[in-house]
Amino acid sequence: MPRRLAWEVLEAVAAGAYADVALERVLRGQSVSPADRGLVTELAYGAIRQRRCLDGWLDRLGKVPARKQPPRLRWLLHVGLYQLLWMERIPPAAAVNTSVELAKRHGLNRLAPVVNGLLRAALRARDAGEQLELPQDPALRLALQYSLPDWFCQQLLSWCDLTQAEQIARASNQVPPLDLRVNRLRSTPAEVTAALEARGLTVVPIAECPDGLQVVGSGGDLRQWPGYEEGHWCVQDRAAQWVAPLLNPQAGDRVLDACAAPGGKATHLAELMGDQGEVWAIDRSAGRLQRVAANAARLGTGCLQAMAADAAALLEHKPNWRGAFQRILLDAPCSGLGTLARHADARWRISAESVAELVPLQARLLEAMLPLLAPGGTLVYATCTIHPAENGQQIAAFLEAHPQLVLAHERQRWPDPAGGDGFYAAVINT
Repeated sequence: MPRRLAWEVLEAVAAGAYADVALERVLRGQSVSPADRGLVTELAYGAIRQRRCLDGWLDRLGKVPARKQPPRLRWLLHVGLYQLLWMERIPPAAAVNTSVELAKRHGLNRLAPVVNGLLRAALRARDAGEQLELPQDPALRLALQYSLPDWFCQQLLSWCDLTQAEQIARASNQVPPLDLRVNRLRSTPAEVTAALEARGLTVVPIAECPDGLQVVGSGGDLRQWPGYEEGHWCVQDRAAQWVAPLLNPQAGDRVLDACAAPGGKATHLAELMGDQGEVWAIDRSAGRLQRVAANAARLGTGCLQAMAADAAALLEHKPNWRGAFQRILLDAPCSGLGTLARHADARWRISAESVAELVPLQARLLEAMLPLLAPGGTLVYATCTIHPAENGQQIAAFLEAHPQLVLAHERQRWPDPAGGDGFYAAVINT
């Protein structure tokens, strides 16, 4: 069953579904053990990440290029190849035989010999230590080696040298660590660590994140872990935990989180303020704001208020908000190029054209924040991308248009193989 479900996820993503949504949909209503659920997740996300490399093996071993294969066959072969080439704990016979059986039982009976022959050829190549032949061009080599789009690797090498580009590419292919943020309103890092370790989990502190803990290994459904229902902690990547403190929110402040869903940074702001003051969490999607409200309720952040609205037109709806906020966080819609490890399918959705379309939207949002900011206030512009056009170049243009503003600090965090998404933030004072 796990391999069939993973196959269904790959088909759904190829048809346009988001990987996490497709995974939850195929698992819903299934009687799947925690171990099998983990296998489905690893197979699906792993094969989606490695699509470029898997196609490379199909091109090398098959008579028909990967992109000309019947789609259902292509994705089934990806499931089989991923097991053979990336999952050492799966017996080769199991990877081959289950793929052949899936072909026979699910409409590919006539192609079952193709599945058998190609996977066995891959196994022989693996056992002989063979590798894909990599292109001489550095960008194309990086793209095939780390299963990334050509355009991304070409631009990446224009932003940084080859050594750093390889580090970013490697980080983009790793399973991200599980990072928690301790809710100081209800617990402490020491108390959360003790409770989780008593359950048999391994917990280590995260450098530069005073409230951050990394859980090493797996421990089943984290909603069943001690402290979850009580709101002692939430899941938040270490790079995202770095953003809210940049605002330096104080008790009694009025704070705006302009693009807030699902609410991780908004609740963090409320916690940093001791739940004293106002945090307005704004998002265009009323549905996504339900998650903000649910997170706020679980974490006990009573000063957080959610409102569905277009952040680019807030002053039209709330004219009394002119100059009303001491702190504003604009966690802007972005390409998400810093979170490719966390979102397995994102690399195949994003394009140079889609990045270019986001830049004007980010600029409009920045302009819309200024009238809302109180004299002497602080604006933090943040993204989870590493594209300069969305980050440093965006802020440089904004500051040039508003010379009265002061850039207090900016930082680009690159995806790190040791853990942590790529993030950018600029702290701007009036």
